[in-house]
Amino acid sequence: MRAKLAVLHRKGPTILAFGIILGLAFPVLADFARPALPGTVFAFVLGTLLRVEPSLIMVQARRPSVGLVFPVIIAFLAPAIAAVAVSLMALPDDLAIAVVLAAAAPPTTTTVAVARMLGLNGAPPLAALLIATIAAPLTVPIVADFFGGPQISALALAQGLVLIIGGAMLAAALLRHFCAEGLVRNGDYIDAAIVLSLLVFSLATMAGVRARIEAEPLFALGVIVLAYASNIGLQCIGALILPGDVGTRLVNGLTLGNKNVGLVWAALGAQVSPTMALYFAACQLPIFTLPRAVQLLFERLQRRGSRRSRAPCKP
Repeated sequence: MRAKLAVLHRKGPTILAFGIILGLAFPVLADFARPALPGTVFAFVLGTLLRVEPSLIMVQARRPSVGLVFPVIIAFLAPAIAAVAVSLMALPDDLAIAVVLAAAAPPTTTTVAVARMLGLNGAPPLAALLIATIAAPLTVPIVADFFGGPQISALALAQGLVLIIGGAMLAAALLRHFCAEGLVRNGDYIDAAIVLSLLVFSLATMAGVRARIEAEPLFALGVIVLAYASNIGLQCIGALILPGDVGTRLVNGLTLGNKNVGLVWAALGAQVSPTMALYFAACQLPIFTLPRAVQLLFERLQRRGSRRSRAPCKP
């Protein structure tokens, strides 16, 4: 049984992509899963916090590159780069500001789960993520105001963070205090629960997306391409801007590219135009499909490195 659970965890990136495909192919399933969104977010955040040692998170948070430099890049450099890019493309105003606000959002907590599925260290991205997320009620409204976007309520952002992220952190602390041994014994089950909650989450994020694509197929396709381009561009910057081995750079890329646009979306409320909503929904596609591509790239680089290490030295 545990071997099967381990396989499920390793296949996580493929399962996430399947959730997106399932939601687009069967909109009724996506609509059915949509009410479970807050619960699934709480579940995979809690599971991730239970599977990464708090002491390792604190060690990473004390590193200037993780605890200071990377959060600043996430909060300010990413939206600045996005703003320059959209100005060169002459996009409609509401679509342009959607791209900038999505780039200003803190990283999605799925990134840490995906990093662990790839066999990479989840502590550095989790430390940077938590710092950027805690700062989001201050940084996101600043970015929105600076680039002429709609007014964002810091209180609305903070409330969402306290309910989901703060609640998960409190639950994780209590479980570690009272059930520490059980958590160690059942780590494989926790990993499986993380994958399944992410599957439901990826499925639910596709609610309404297919209908919008069918209503304006060419425009929707362009918005989807833009969402992929933004994600991939930020991933490349994240992989190149900070030092580290291949695995560290790939995780940095995922952290900078995969943003919690749902947090900004919820805070904007009725100010979200249909075009902005379409872009925010389209951002979910690369978040849940690109990890599989990153996994394939990582495995290929590992095999190449392994072959080089086994190659005989020439005299």
